[in-house]
Amino acid sequence: RGFGGALGEPCIPVPGHGTGLSRHPPGMARQGSGAMLASGGLGFPPQNLARVVVWEWLNEHGRWRPYSAAVCHHIENVLKEDARGSVVLGQVDVQLAPYVIDLQSMHQFRQDTGTMRPVRRNFYDPSSAPGKGIVWEWENDNSSWTPYDMDICITIQNAYEKQHPWLDLSSLGFCYLIYFSSMSQMNRQTQRKRRLRRRMDLAYPLTMGSIPKSQSWPVGTSTGTPCSCPQCLLVNSTRAASNAILASQRRKLYPGAVRQSSTFAGAALWPAGTGTAAVASGTTKGEGLRVPGGAFSPSQSVPGGVPLPGLNNLNRPGTQRGAGLSARATVPPGVPALPVKNLNGTGPVHPALAGMTGILMCAAGLPVCLTRAPKPILHPPPVSKSDIKPVPGVNGICRKTKKKHLKKSKTPEDVVRRYIQKVKNPPDEDCTICMERLVTSSGYEGVLSHRGIKPELVGKLGKCGHMYHLLCLLAMYNNGNKDGSLQCPTCKAIYGEKTGTQPPGKMEFHLIPHSLPGYTDSKTIRIVYDIPTGIQGPEHPNPGKKFTARGFPRHCYLPDNEKGRKVLKLLIVAWDRRLIFTIGTSNTTGESDTVVWNEIHHKTEFGSNLTGHGYPDPNYLDNVLAELLAQGVSEATLKD
Repeated sequence: RGFGGALGEPCIPVPGHGTGLSRHPPGMARQGSGAMLASGGLGFPPQNLARVVVWEWLNEHGRWRPYSAAVCHHIENVLKEDARGSVVLGQVDVQLAPYVIDLQSMHQFRQDTGTMRPVRRNFYDPSSAPGKGIVWEWENDNSSWTPYDMDICITIQNAYEKQHPWLDLSSLGFCYLIYFSSMSQMNRQTQRKRRLRRRMDLAYPLTMGSIPKSQSWPVGTSTGTPCSCPQCLLVNSTRAASNAILASQRRKLYPGAVRQSSTFAGAALWPAGTGTAAVASGTTKGEGLRVPGGAFSPSQSVPGGVPLPGLNNLNRPGTQRGAGLSARATVPPGVPALPVKNLNGTGPVHPALAGMTGILMCAAGLPVCLTRAPKPILHPPPVSKSDIKPVPGVNGICRKTKKKHLKKSKTPEDVVRRYIQKVKNPPDEDCTICMERLVTSSGYEGVLSHRGIKPELVGKLGKCGHMYHLLCLLAMYNNGNKDGSLQCPTCKAIYGEKTGTQPPGKMEFHLIPHSLPGYTDSKTIRIVYDIPTGIQGPEHPNPGKKFTARGFPRHCYLPDNEKGRKVLKLLIVAWDRRLIFTIGTSNTTGESDTVVWNEIHHKTEFGSNLTGHGYPDPNYLDNVLAELLAQGVSEATLKD
């Protein structure tokens, strides 16, 4: 379901390097992560511990988006009656009429398009925002209101209750500033502002202890009467038709086979993952119909464990983990290929059409089975040490960074005064740091006080001419890396040499004798980053706390041409300035206090571009040069 982007517009977070003041009072960061739930099973709170339950779905940007409190109450009510059943969301919200949640596979299924999305059951503290029925929302481009992710909502509410004037969301992986006085959200990269609001809604459901044992599908009242709404009737009729077809085939082909229940358990016609299904016809060689999902798996087997060809029930992946591989073996030779669009949007045939085609071909007595979608080619073929060569025109093959040593020769006041000129008669406009008028005192009056800097003083940055309260610039600098550089929060102009908060590690680079897609005439530059786990320093979000480093060593690739070598040289400069990585919250896993990329994109997929992080990508080199320039790393740097 298209509920909108995470916070209004895509941006690249800058965790730990401030163009605003981050506040981390006790209890603000990522509360209530609780018992996280991966797709494929239900999560339960600790015994005898009351927790607020929030059901969430995974959008295309890898963010978990919360269902409304009313929908969560509905899901919990169905769950209590049948933990293996299906939840028709249209029964509680007419806007969600096409959607069904399959509790067994933990996926949301959209009936009119066939789109599948993972869902999870997450737990939060009863005293947090969802337990109080408090919802924070931002205004989208359609002038309607979109709720924040639940962890962000909780963080905003905590800051609001502690009466903080503003909040920096960098620690959660977003480059946004929240201003409570004006009830607005500002993108620190684009300076775009959106309205936000706080409203009261139904409190999310409260649970304690374990959930009752599951019952058989379909879910109904205590008398066992199934629901008669149109969505449930449609699901019931589809299940009954498919099971009747399968039962008829069993009787014809295997009259001696042991009979099993034909009840179709769950509404998810295409289970988890981006697998595909093959439909056999019998004339031409090929793998056949491809359908996103987990498994159209054989429902029975003959004595001796041999799978029955062609008898594929619409079961969930939780019950038939290996169905994809076993089912592929049942396809007879001579199968026509019908590629189907998968969840990544590739392929010409829509998944809903593919699913109905599978049912119809099954009715015609043709076997249906699972195959897998193409996997990304992350690494090149093996390369011997003798084939690895230095990159022409680039000195060395390795760079290391150590712990940062802060320069103490310049005080924060000296740094700010170095780059600004005092303005005697400032214009009557907003200071984009504190959102107060320049003709009034800084919003940090009383919060921050420095000898010689009065709260009403205004300064103009030398190169770009943007004006701010001196006290606001000082607060921004103190919240950043304190490296002697200053970055204009409006136009991003950099004063001095910007450095980052990258932890200690090693960068290697060399040439390998293989070509990237789109660069068949060039060899490949391979970059290997390796950062070990460690303890956060004073420049990081949580000083003294351990940070993790997942997925290292990380391999990245550039074409060995003139522009590729230029990018490599600038990446080496960015590495030396500790700008490639930082410590923050992973947008992929949601894990906090971990090493993440920091605004400079890399290609980590060698031989394909299924994830968007590979080749061919004709604009990548130009884009990464622009990203490096935004960090103050330009071609002029190489000439110095």
